[in-house]
Amino acid sequence: MGIRRKQIIQIAATYIGTVVGAGFATGREIVEFFTVHGSAGFLGILISGFLFIYLGTKIMLLARTIGADTYEALNRYLFGDRIATGINLIMFIMLFGVTSVMLSGTGALFSEQLHLPFHAGIILTVILCFIVMQKGMDGILWTNSVIVPVMILFSIIISVSMFFSPIEAPLIRTEDFTRHWKWLFSPFTYAAFNLTLSQAVLVPLSREAEDETVIKWGGFIGGLGLTFILLNSHFALYLVPQSIHHEIPVAEIISKLGAIVHFLFLIVVYGEIFTTLIGNLFGLLEPAKQYIKLSSNVILCLLMGGGYLISLFGYSSLLHYLYPLFGLIGLLYLGITAFKKGI
Repeated sequence: MGIRRKQIIQIAATYIGTVVGAGFATGREIVEFFTVHGSAGFLGILISGFLFIYLGTKIMLLARTIGADTYEALNRYLFGDRIATGINLIMFIMLFGVTSVMLSGTGALFSEQLHLPFHAGIILTVILCFIVMQKGMDGILWTNSVIVPVMILFSIIISVSMFFSPIEAPLIRTEDFTRHWKWLFSPFTYAAFNLTLSQAVLVPLSREAEDETVIKWGGFIGGLGLTFILLNSHFALYLVPQSIHHEIPVAEIISKLGAIVHFLFLIVVYGEIFTTLIGNLFGLLEPAKQYIKLSSNVILCLLMGGGYLISLFGYSSLLHYLYPLFGLIGLLYLGITAFKKGI
């Protein structure tokens, strides 16, 4: 495999892995933003997919053009020094909040699906994060390159399985589009939320590319992959509405395909939660080191310890209240990025 092709795949996989976290991989996030709107969620996902392709690529190109190596540097370019200080603080809080959701998601996975202690999932995750974070960006690239292709494979399995199941609900219902217009707002808040947080990884990731063409292809394939997985998961959740009441709704659908497939999928879900978690920790570590004069490992322990305490509020509750709020905050960032010239 050529160096350029390898870089494109690594960028695409890391982009997907950064976005596909606890809420996305488990289906909980998809339920909150899309499935609650019924068939209108399909169109909402296509809108989000376009934003992922266009703005995700633009973030990386902007970062490369101005030589930014952290999201703080990019925000200073986008907003100016004074406003960027406040934006960076908000981003730090958002990253920390989602890190807590990720940790809580591993606990929910262990307790609901594996019938193991909630805390066992969190403790195992903290230990693995500590190990991978010692490798920096190389560890993130390797982890995503392994896990993301398997996640896409299982996404295909979910869709194919639906075609062999009795389908009672119509795929398109006009009333889902006309009853209210919240479905049209959701894709923008969803993309804004994810893109705002993803820049913690996308900005330094842009420096791994050989040239801008690699970034453009990586961003395009990554955004397309996200759209594909979203559509597949929403399709399954829409056709099996009773699954949306579970903490891990997608796992409930997969469980009907047999114990072995179910167990393998749980490993993949755990891996996807893990990839987003280490991406968030990577984004939190650098700014924290500027204000906390301690070693990186000590700061990591403090971040994960704080995330653990917040995770005790419960996975579904944290996701339900924090994600829509962070999406609204991210709309400002999405708007500025969309209209910023420089590439």
